[in-house]
Amino acid sequence: MWTVARLARELAEGRTTSRALVEQALARIADPAGEGARAFLKVYADEARAEAEHSDRLRRSGVVRSPVEGLPVSVKDLYDVGGDVTRAGSKLLAGTPPAQSDAPAVARLRAAGAVLVGRTNMVEFAFGAVGLNPHYGTPRNPWDRATGRVPGGSSSGAAVAQSDGMCVMSLGSDTRGSIRQPAALCGVVGWKPTQRRVPREGAFPLSTTLDTVGPLANSVACCAAYDNVLSGEAGAPLAQFPVKGLRLLVPRSAVLDDLDAEVGRAFEAALQKLAAAGAAITERAVPAFDRQPEYFKSGGYAGAEAYALHRRWEARLAEYDPRVAQRVLYGKAIGVADYIDLGVLRAVRLLQLLDLALADVRARIGARPVLHDLRNRGDAGRPGELAQLAELVLVVGAVREDREQQPALGLRLERALGVRHRHRGKYAPLPSPRDDRLRISPNRRTPRRGAVSTRTTTPPGLVWDAPARHADSDLII
Repeated sequence: MWTVARLARELAEGRTTSRALVEQALARIADPAGEGARAFLKVYADEARAEAEHSDRLRRSGVVRSPVEGLPVSVKDLYDVGGDVTRAGSKLLAGTPPAQSDAPAVARLRAAGAVLVGRTNMVEFAFGAVGLNPHYGTPRNPWDRATGRVPGGSSSGAAVAQSDGMCVMSLGSDTRGSIRQPAALCGVVGWKPTQRRVPREGAFPLSTTLDTVGPLANSVACCAAYDNVLSGEAGAPLAQFPVKGLRLLVPRSAVLDDLDAEVGRAFEAALQKLAAAGAAITERAVPAFDRQPEYFKSGGYAGAEAYALHRRWEARLAEYDPRVAQRVLYGKAIGVADYIDLGVLRAVRLLQLLDLALADVRARIGARPVLHDLRNRGDAGRPGELAQLAELVLVVGAVREDREQQPALGLRLERALGVRHRHRGKYAPLPSPRDDRLRISPNRRTPRRGAVSTRTTTPPGLVWDAPARHADSDLII
């Protein structure tokens, strides 16, 4: 399994080169028995080899630009790459002019020495959770390739490329789960940061309110390393936090109703492992999670904002994936008053979750709070400020889990749960904590906030968001 820590060490010791790593990635993409043809919409083979050789020359001269120097990465097809057409998984945009420059996220990866091997497939216009694309094909889930199960979306190609070892990191985007869902389904780690943490310019939008930029990789520490690059923040060693004494709240709601038996067993087994490691777990009803139909009426924010963008092409909806066209048209029914009501509903929900956290949970994670007490801030009533949650997804054996923003805490839970990361059909032990030193620093512009949700995934899953400050649980699972 490729991890940033392992490969950086091997490169430093001269046991491999960037060119060798890129050749391995390109070989896996080109393998006719693999998923490269469906996972990638364009491969930058010649450019990647040239960039890898440049990285190797710099390293021989003593220049290492970052911990991800020389490592192959991919980007989702909705990101601008200078000189390329940004199709966003659609044939509608195939004839548009090429991008004049890289998106800031792509430019930051290049500046850090990452080697871009290609553009990954996606649900058309990022508007879908299953991963289907009738225009360019749907990459098959690594868990049951013979059957051809869905990979999750909308960052479908990113997750498959990552699970199959075609890159060390796949850059995805997340609006309503487009990093987290495919990461959960394909057995990799997905990190959705807060919205303002990474610039969204140069990424074809779905929802200006919800879109975020983040990585899919093979470990929490790998996501932390790339988050440091994407956010423009310097890395620091991950502090080690014990699971023993950690207080976890499991919100009981409609989200956990009608679980498949396998999913339910996996969820309970994960809770038991955490309890055995010393975590204190309590359960409580969270009615806010029972209001999903209200949040997504007529497509919710994504529906309204997608229609506002795509109405210019309404006469060409026949060229869209029919499923995507239908979702776009749902947003046509949302009026101005409905849109305002969505903001109020969203703010009320988040404040309810915040009240729950502040009433019940006392989070002491190092000396660094991860959630400001918004009730003491002047912007507490601004829905846009309240709503940007961060979330991270990882794998627990054949079980998936979502966890959040303090990667040091994520690493500790990862170990308590006995996580093994899947790569090309195999499982490998987690890296030593000493090998995974990079930390996701807090957003200097927007404080990290977290409420928590649970969702069903296949393979089975567990989801959690950020701990709250001055509260009684460290996390809500």
